[in-house]
Amino acid sequence: MRNEQYRQDREELKELLTLYTNLREGRPNSFIEQEGFERLIEYYEDKNQLNEGLTVCDYAINQYPNTAELLLLKANLLLITKQYKDALIILDEIEQIDTTDTFLYILKTEAYLALDMPKKAAKLLENAIENFEGEEKLDLLFELSDVYDDYENFEKVFDCMVLILKQDPANEEALHKICFWTDFTGRNEEGITLCKEILDEQPFNELAWFNLGAAYQGIKLYEKAIDAYEYVVAINDKFENAYRNMGDAHLRLRNYKTAIECLEKVLEISMPDSVVYEAIGHCYDRVQNFAQARFYYKKASHLDAEDAHLHYKIATTFMNEGAWPSAVKCLNVALRKNLMQPDYNLALGQCYMQIGDTDEALKLLRNVVRIRPKSVSGWSELLKCFLHAEYFYEGIEYAQMAYQQTDYKPIFIFYLSVFLFADGQMKEALLQLENGMSLNPKLLKKFIQLNPSLLKHRQVVEIIATFKKKK
Repeated sequence: MRNEQYRQDREELKELLTLYTNLREGRPNSFIEQEGFERLIEYYEDKNQLNEGLTVCDYAINQYPNTAELLLLKANLLLITKQYKDALIILDEIEQIDTTDTFLYILKTEAYLALDMPKKAAKLLENAIENFEGEEKLDLLFELSDVYDDYENFEKVFDCMVLILKQDPANEEALHKICFWTDFTGRNEEGITLCKEILDEQPFNELAWFNLGAAYQGIKLYEKAIDAYEYVVAINDKFENAYRNMGDAHLRLRNYKTAIECLEKVLEISMPDSVVYEAIGHCYDRVQNFAQARFYYKKASHLDAEDAHLHYKIATTFMNEGAWPSAVKCLNVALRKNLMQPDYNLALGQCYMQIGDTDEALKLLRNVVRIRPKSVSGWSELLKCFLHAEYFYEGIEYAQMAYQQTDYKPIFIFYLSVFLFADGQMKEALLQLENGMSLNPKLLKKFIQLNPSLLKHRQVVEIIATFKKKK
């Protein structure tokens, strides 16, 4: 039956093309009906023979003047061929004949946008929408949302989605889009209100439940978000993104075991995903199951071999187990992919310090503070390395530099004092210790960790006692 219809359509088209050839050559009995012209125009558009399509339009309009349908087809071809101003002239002409076809406003919008007149396009649609109802109104609202998006009036895009869903609460396209725009604009409270209104009427609307969960997640009400996602998967147990978001919400609440269960469900119902593998690895990392964390980070890395950060995460699991040489291998891979990433340089510097390669550690840690001069952790690790290597003179110089570069963080006064003690400059060391204690006495613990033997100095103990009495 289908083949027969196809053959019939081909025969009719062949006949139309013959009639059109006769018309162009001025032969008699070459009359073509309006519908025939419309089909010919569409045929040439499909064949990408746009100039021929425009020629057909001219024959058709000459035979059927002031016919909105034919004028619209010509305007459409003019837009495709980038003759935007000519298209607008035709569209203005149509507006004098018939204003009941939404295609008129959609084409006119495209012309305005092509001519970089988005506000004029928006105004046109805003006025036109008032004259339509039902599906036609929805089509124009979607078109208007795209115009607002084009000139970055994102709040208005959200408003369009709300209007669509007020009219058609089950509209899947709008439900998908408003999820993004709720998050993007931060209008989570309005999103929550809207979703609740939809769910009052349609309690089994899985997308509305999902959007409700996402909106709650946007304002960090993770328990409520999880409740909403539970409804989603009760309605549709294959809803992948609900399990993803639920896993993330449990992770935020530090329910790592439950988060893993949700994320493993994602892997059951979808293709392998490096992001999900990494998230599961992170959960195992947080419960200090470093072997399992590494297993999932490696799975993620196999799917996304170019992601240097995954090699870094694998390295941190080795570092947490004290497996420094293995960590070094992974970090070198990460650094080959991103040589100037400060976190990778910092971690590798710490590894080299642990295995006794002080010079290599210092080179990497100097990289960190050069790339990120305000990094307290970077400067701290560099200074610890100087202390470990007994480079006291350099330590004094770099501690002063760190204090200035980090906008005068008091911790580096304590580092300076430690290096001065180590260098035998007792008077200046005691002075800097007093200075540090006056700025932030809570940092004393870190000072002692750097060199516990300093508590054997009577004057150090006296300074500490003095500040304790003041407190």
